[in-house]
Amino acid sequence: MQPTRRSAVNGSFYPANCSKLEIYFHKFDEMIDKSVKRNHIFDTKPKALIVPHAGYIYSGYTANMAYRIAPNSHPKRVIVIGPSHRHYFKGMSGSYFESYETPCGDIEIDTTYLIEISKGFNIGFDPDAHRSEHSTEVQMPFVKYYLPNSKVIEIIYGDISSHKISKLLTYLLKDDDNLVVISSDLSHFYSKEKAERLDNICLKAIARLNDTILDKGCEACGLTGIRAMIESANSQNLRSKLIDYRTSADYSGDTSSVVGYGSAIFY
Repeated sequence: MQPTRRSAVNGSFYPANCSKLEIYFHKFDEMIDKSVKRNHIFDTKPKALIVPHAGYIYSGYTANMAYRIAPNSHPKRVIVIGPSHRHYFKGMSGSYFESYETPCGDIEIDTTYLIEISKGFNIGFDPDAHRSEHSTEVQMPFVKYYLPNSKVIEIIYGDISSHKISKLLTYLLKDDDNLVVISSDLSHFYSKEKAERLDNICLKAIARLNDTILDKGCEACGLTGIRAMIESANSQNLRSKLIDYRTSADYSGDTSSVVGYGSAIFY
């Protein structure tokens, strides 16, 4: 067992300094308090989240909207699941380390639980999958900030069917000590108008818990994870709620080539 899963994209996707990082969280919370009307969804206890994984200046607010609700569940552990962007492999890889590095302190990895689920769901360990993967890493500062008493598990998937991931998710969702985080951005590098059209397909599928809608043009980079989450949500009679959607143009002002970001909860 290696000691620490080191951060690879701190200083680029999010600040490497804790004080500067917390400014983001405080700012996101201020924005929510000023612009979002309080409703019952902020009092729900989510079993799972779908959140984006771009740089915080682009997608941090959208992710923060979901993480703001997460503490209601008081999870013992948070299982963060995301697609591999830079390394091809088959199956799933778990982060078999003792802790996970973040700018505001390391998070303990629940290695005992990881070993337990790895036996039943064939979760291996490919070090190259974890070395520079951002889809899961950018979630960890949110976990540290909003769920400081929770342990974490990082699972990265490569070439694998959504049904196999869904089997794992269904098992995880049955345990009230767990909060599942599915990491995915939406469409990439279309005009804002086309991106919103394509992203609406993904969002509609999530809202309706209908994975067949995904086949009509959803281009999420974590499509496998989203599809698996919808399948498992249906098997566990969970409801879904879209929390936020926007594109990179909301920050950059460039509408010619954007990336889409959405967040949702399952409860």
